[in-house]
Amino acid sequence: MKYSKAKKIVYSVIILAMLIGFTLIAIFGIDENGSGSAKDIDLGLDLAGGVSITYEIQEDNPSSQDIKDTIAKLEKRVEGKSTESQVYPAGEKRITVEIPGVTDANAILEELGTPGSLEFLDSTGYQAWSQGEDYTPLLTGSDVQGAQAYTDTSSSTTTSFGVQLTFTDEGAEKFEQATEDNLGSIIYIVYDGQVISYPTVEAVISGGTASITNMESFEAADNLAVFIRIGSIPLTLNEVSSNVVAAQLGHNAIQTSFFAAAVGLIVLCIFMIVSYRMPGVVATLALWIYTALVLILVSVYDITLTLPGLAGIILGIGMAVDANVVIYSRIREEIGAGRSVESSIQAGYEKATSAIVDGNITTLIAAAVLYIFGTGPIKGFAMTLALGIVVSMFTALVITRVIMKLFYNFGITDPKWYGKTVHVRKVNFLGIRKWCFIGSAIVILAGFVGMFAFNAAGKRALNYSLEFVGGTTTTYTFQQEYSQEQIENEIIPVIREAAGITEVQQQKVKDSTKVTFKTTDLSLEQRQAAEEAVTAKFPIEEGSIVESDTIGSSVSATMKQSAIISVVIATLCMLLYIFIRFRDIKFALAAVIALVHDVLVVLTFYALARISVGTTFIACMLTIVGYSINSTIIIFDRIRELLKTSTKKTNIADLVNAAIGNTFTRTFNSSLTTFIMLLSLFIFGVTSVREFALPLMVGVVAGAYSSVCITSALWYVFGGRKKGLQEAEPKKEPSVAEDGAQL
Repeated sequence: MKYSKAKKIVYSVIILAMLIGFTLIAIFGIDENGSGSAKDIDLGLDLAGGVSITYEIQEDNPSSQDIKDTIAKLEKRVEGKSTESQVYPAGEKRITVEIPGVTDANAILEELGTPGSLEFLDSTGYQAWSQGEDYTPLLTGSDVQGAQAYTDTSSSTTTSFGVQLTFTDEGAEKFEQATEDNLGSIIYIVYDGQVISYPTVEAVISGGTASITNMESFEAADNLAVFIRIGSIPLTLNEVSSNVVAAQLGHNAIQTSFFAAAVGLIVLCIFMIVSYRMPGVVATLALWIYTALVLILVSVYDITLTLPGLAGIILGIGMAVDANVVIYSRIREEIGAGRSVESSIQAGYEKATSAIVDGNITTLIAAAVLYIFGTGPIKGFAMTLALGIVVSMFTALVITRVIMKLFYNFGITDPKWYGKTVHVRKVNFLGIRKWCFIGSAIVILAGFVGMFAFNAAGKRALNYSLEFVGGTTTTYTFQQEYSQEQIENEIIPVIREAAGITEVQQQKVKDSTKVTFKTTDLSLEQRQAAEEAVTAKFPIEEGSIVESDTIGSSVSATMKQSAIISVVIATLCMLLYIFIRFRDIKFALAAVIALVHDVLVVLTFYALARISVGTTFIACMLTIVGYSINSTIIIFDRIRELLKTSTKKTNIADLVNAAIGNTFTRTFNSSLTTFIMLLSLFIFGVTSVREFALPLMVGVVAGAYSSVCITSALWYVFGGRKKGLQEAEPKKEPSVAEDGAQL
């Protein structure tokens, strides 16, 4: 680990360049436009405002399926503008689209107003399309009336899947001609610039219906049917209003969030330095680089940042410390085992790498699945999560190693600067497993009983917010323009008190006296009471009227479904990865059950504490799925390490207790660092941030508890005990070997 003078100079210059360079880029950017800077980050509707467009459906009595397909189509459209866009029904025949970070309403209107870019191409048209040349499609989305997946069980030996297409009258004629002209050839179906299917024409098809057959699964057929349906909206939309709206939250929200981040970061750094001494200083420098680099990449990759997203990045700062805690705990163990500081640093990084990589890759798999199968905010969350994981691994395994070696080479070699850990006590964690199982079951059961009781009492099982259940919009045109702070601090409290409600969201038209308030469903009496109270204190413009309407949920059924599917697939992928890495299905099953345990504990908290369940609920649950697995992986990694030196006579209960005990300080410190950031957000953040931070604080505590008391015990109960002697009374204290492992 000895560096030559030249290496010390080169590495020192590199680290200083990263510290100063990344900081300057995060502040000022890399060009005159400020690209890559924090101020160039795309902000969501709540932080920066954007465009709000309302369409009216021209057809009479549109079906619910047509409306759902139209919303899904528009959601697909606006994803390209921002992952945080919202599309929701407003009244019986209106649909509202909200896109953050854009101001050119006319350009948005022109793009969204098109019926869809679904096209059917022959081989000539496909070749021209692929080369960017002009072509004439055989059919377009407007020629398709509907598409439905089906399962064919008519054969006694095989089951086949397909998609049934229905064309308009004009589309039927076009399709008949197309199949006649391309008999035996392929017709390419292209949606928004991507080929989604390429069936071969086997016969001339007339009558206005056709089938795409021999698909590999019903899911594949259903996905194709969805794409075709949303590319062929049967409804005609007419724009009735478009506004450039101001940020839903004032500057105070952003300022308090940054203040919370600063306070949390300072406390976090102090804690790391006090707890780990010189390695804590290293972690502080690495954290500096991590924070600046994440801000730069969020800007470069155009990730739209909402207030919960901002809270998520701040949370990521706390999570980034986790890898450092793992490494530094290992270094202290090695020093405690009698090794030199130099060899301890080397061994600490080597032994911690597998646990860090396994934990982060497991979470990265979850992020990848969420991005592939998720929609809207789920994609944005997945991108932020993946970004934080990659950067934290880089800073923990590469940057801190270089800085640590530099400090050592500059003469900081005394063990007192690094600390030491000697494992002399052993707690019988497995001995209390039954009580832990019972306690967890009682807590989770209480959540389900509470939800059932609330539902029986005429309330919702969970306290769903406007994003999930919709509500009422009321628009006032005041005599004067009010600031965001005045609306938040003066007008909204009047509405809450008069209508007897708690949840009120506001949306102000930029440079205008018009303000729209979104609330839960209001009765006629509540509307009148709120209107009278507001207009008495804040007079409206002469000649204007107070407009009220009913809106649907902005979290669509498609988004809910994709969230559930994403979590299920992510969980299965994590289970598979853990099984492959640990070569033991018991590890995988125990980890996944503990993950479900943590999610259900947080769900119980949401239910009993009546915390608002909105878009932050999805982000919160996804965060727990990605985060709670880390502590479990660390303990499993230590069990795996100790098993390598075990024999048939090894008492597995002692081994598991030793593994938990050896990693307990790391589990506690890692959870505490994340908790510190969340506590800062809760104390100093605005209401929406608090509603995000509080359940996550519960999730962090639940994750630490399950890792220590549940997961390893599950592995043991599932059959881990069979690897050695059956459970017996804990034996004498294990001695500490030279490499720091317990024997």
